[in-house]
Amino acid sequence: MKRRSFVLSAAGAAAASALPIGGWAADQDGPPKQVTRWTFQPAFDSSDAGWGRGLIPWAKAVEEATQGTVKIRVEPAGALVSASEAFAACGQGLSAGYAGWATVYGGEMPEGFLAYGLAMGARNTREAWDILWGNPAYRIGEIVQEAARTRNLYWAGWTNQGPNIMVTKFPVRKLEDLKGKKMRAGGPQALFHKAMGGSPVSMNAGDIYTAIRLGTIDGTYWDAGGITDMHFEEVTRYAIMPGWNPAQHQEIFVNLDKWKALTPWQRKQIEGIFEKTYFLTSQMHADNVEVALKKFAAAGGEVITLNDQEVARMRQVSIEKIWPEVAKMSSGNAKGVELWKKYVEQQKS
Repeated sequence: MKRRSFVLSAAGAAAASALPIGGWAADQDGPPKQVTRWTFQPAFDSSDAGWGRGLIPWAKAVEEATQGTVKIRVEPAGALVSASEAFAACGQGLSAGYAGWATVYGGEMPEGFLAYGLAMGARNTREAWDILWGNPAYRIGEIVQEAARTRNLYWAGWTNQGPNIMVTKFPVRKLEDLKGKKMRAGGPQALFHKAMGGSPVSMNAGDIYTAIRLGTIDGTYWDAGGITDMHFEEVTRYAIMPGWNPAQHQEIFVNLDKWKALTPWQRKQIEGIFEKTYFLTSQMHADNVEVALKKFAAAGGEVITLNDQEVARMRQVSIEKIWPEVAKMSSGNAKGVELWKKYVEQQKS
């Protein structure tokens, strides 16, 4: 892969050489004199929506919040390690930070499912925020944060990428329409598709287009905002909303040793942008989803929005068949799933 990089600040070598060497010499209640430079490698490159609508806005906000005392250089997947190795590499200190999915997509952290989003769980950005961080009765995010710390990571950023939907050659208007269908589905998607009676197929992203065109598979699960980036409108006919995960999330992690090396002031500043950048980048993704679906329809595709009754049926099947599988993965997941169930029951009352 051709090596590319994105540098948030063009501070020159001369400026860098003028920085003090050694321990922090600044007032701990304000910006230090020394600049910290981090290199991040996410599980994707600049073509992914998570680059320009997730990681880069967050990194810019970090630099601004820390008054330029933390500068982040972002390298694409493959520059340091492979995409599949990026999550673990961050914990090992091979990079200062990672962006992606802390599920089977990016490492071995079962609690990542709670941040990524349960099948038919959060229906929108506000609901996801409420249960993970906003409502003190739940705070599922703390479970994920604790799991991250055990892997020498600090969970520092989050964004809702929008719905992860079915893009198919056949219409889906009820869950039975998925029965027997071969769909490219990885990790959490595969759990959902199997629960709905379908046949999940694992394959690399680069092979999906050809597999659909040749009829090897009947469609794929993909984030709604990226379906036209992958040119799926050329080989599929239907986009099914709100999908199996109406609010698919992506996380940002910092190596815990690097995080602890910051001054208390710097850590406080970065913690302070977590909520703001979550809603900012989530809206950026939402705007992109709208654009992508319009392009899909303009190319002759049909966007099918499942009715409330069918969404409720899929959610009930997910709660009964998929959530218990997620709960079995770890004690943290078990606790998180129970909190999710309480949240759902509260919504009914």
